[in-house]
Amino acid sequence: MIYYVYILASARRGTLYVGVTNDLIRRVYEHRESAVPGFTKRHDVKRLVYFEVHDDISEAIEREKQIKRWRREWKIKLVEEQNEDWHDLWPSLVASGEVSK
Repeated sequence: MIYYVYILASARRGTLYVGVTNDLIRRVYEHRESAVPGFTKRHDVKRLVYFEVHDDISEAIEREKQIKRWRREWKIKLVEEQNEDWHDLWPSLVASGEVSK
């Protein structure tokens, strides 16, 4: 099974959220639709700005915890290394079918 560590943002360099899932499209959809009460709903964090793929759940969870412990500046650098302009990756992710529903 494939697992994803992902970062959502409210805006460019806005409020950040780090999560882990085995179904990236479903999980980001839930965040975007405010389907689940919590941090992302309260802070309007809906823009998928970064994700990485892992083959092992333990590895993915450890990576999520690692990123969550990082300073904000390090998280911003991680995003900007792959997504300099903070584009919302959601539309291209869904259109490409890169991640299975």
